[in-house]
Amino acid sequence: MHQPHAEPRRSIYYDYQVFDAWLPSAHPALEACTAPVVIAGAGPIGLVAALELARHGVQCVLLESERQVSEGSRAIVFTRRSMEILQQVGVADRISQNGLPWRFGNSFYKGQRVFRMEAPHDADDRFFPMINLQQQYLEEYLLDAVRAQPLIDLRWGNRVTELSQHAEGVTLTVDTPEGPYTLNAGWLVAADGARSGIRSHMDLKLEGNSYEGRFVIADIRVDLPLPTERLAFFDPDWNPGNNVLMHREPHGIWRIDYQLPADETPEQALAPESLKSRIDAQLAMVGHAGVPWEMDWCSVYSARALTLPDYVHGRVLFTGDAAHLLPIFGVRGANTGFQDAQALAWRLALVSKGAAPAKLLDSYSQERVGAAREIIEEAGKSTRFMTPPTPGFRLLRDAVLSLSLTQPFVGPLYHWRTSRPHEYRQSSLNATGDDNLLFKAGPANGAPPQNVQLGADDYLLDHLDHSVTLLYFTSGAELPPALLAEVAACRERGVPVRVVAVGASQPVVGAELTLPDTQGRVRARYGVLAGGAAYLLRPDQHVCARWMSLDATRLRAALNTVTCLEGEAA
Repeated sequence: MHQPHAEPRRSIYYDYQVFDAWLPSAHPALEACTAPVVIAGAGPIGLVAALELARHGVQCVLLESERQVSEGSRAIVFTRRSMEILQQVGVADRISQNGLPWRFGNSFYKGQRVFRMEAPHDADDRFFPMINLQQQYLEEYLLDAVRAQPLIDLRWGNRVTELSQHAEGVTLTVDTPEGPYTLNAGWLVAADGARSGIRSHMDLKLEGNSYEGRFVIADIRVDLPLPTERLAFFDPDWNPGNNVLMHREPHGIWRIDYQLPADETPEQALAPESLKSRIDAQLAMVGHAGVPWEMDWCSVYSARALTLPDYVHGRVLFTGDAAHLLPIFGVRGANTGFQDAQALAWRLALVSKGAAPAKLLDSYSQERVGAAREIIEEAGKSTRFMTPPTPGFRLLRDAVLSLSLTQPFVGPLYHWRTSRPHEYRQSSLNATGDDNLLFKAGPANGAPPQNVQLGADDYLLDHLDHSVTLLYFTSGAELPPALLAEVAACRERGVPVRVVAVGASQPVVGAELTLPDTQGRVRARYGVLAGGAAYLLRPDQHVCARWMSLDATRLRAALNTVTCLEGEAA
């Protein structure tokens, strides 16, 4: 019988709430029902997946084994692309209001700053490159959005213990504080985290590397007059041969991550006297010796770069940390998971509604496994620099540290290769008969869209929704009837398609929305030279086709390709 923790977690800044467990005896009519989708895990990735499915009109049951949000700050840095995804599910404004935006990262060696990273930011970006907010608050905001969504049935204190697949779906055994019940699902999304019970139950193995370096995460409340920037310290006197990272968090909290000696156990590292001596030493190193501080939460983690080779296993789909484990250097964990959730939800919605074949889900695995492998390759470089795995790597790293004191050219070797939105250039959903290679600017096939400021508080991405979107550039009064006929035919198959006309001064007949673009900012950013050009965006906003001049035949082919339907070649 599953008995989740029933006492509020301790925190000096966050007020934890314990939610009532969902008990089968209180819902006898629901036990025998079949849910279109069940999501296991109501962390940030599971919550975003549920909200994305709801945007597509798909009901889901969301199971969470605990009865409160996560313990500790955990994921604290969210990237611009993550904020664009979180905007779609309705929580970006609250994060912006309460988080700490930033764009600079600093690396120090022997008291000298040897590298300063500057993330790009301009007027066309609604969000900063990064924003810091503790994971508890993010989950709270997402939970508020879930509670406002009638298509999501959130069940606290429910843990999947067994599952079996069949032709029509998955049968789950779900344990609760009063015992187990059976739940049938058309599809099961495993978003149950790094220690995924579903992954273990299915005996699936992650591939990749685990690194020897272990780090302590310590969240402390302390008053430091330092900017909201990433601070990285290499080989400090108090932690020779190792590294320390610092981040400011809201509510007067600072995150300090420091690497442990190879022979130190987690138990030794988390002993109060060990924590105090090391944190005192770090505060002294940044010029604030003796400043009072208070511990909120601490833990130990290891850097790992692992992924499942396939995220689709019959009717079970993996996402987030259940699918891959990535080093935190470069804020890759949750930020990668948000992209997973968005990429999965639109496909699963079309498949579950019968508007697309199940093979559409294969492209989710292909794209996101490919993204994970790219991240692992990039993260490996950062991780090997932060935690050299062999004497040879350490010798090279130490040489870079020494040279950086006098030779600025080695500074970029400190770059931590931050998380980035992935471009699915080789995706099977990209059109093959379009004009992608003719464009001199704008997002290419497979890339996420580029935002454009349209007004004082108005941006292009504000106008995108869950649909396949045709951005059609025109100054005319109406869209070509042949194009509208193809859009209508796609809609009749159950695929939501939305047409946004860009450039006309008056509403364009046939378009759901017209954006005037009086200064030509959208046309310039998207490399459009004349009317009749167009971009086709998937529901996750990634480009899947673009044309200098669009006709009905090419639009039909692209719509068929992005939904994995047979159609006429372009």
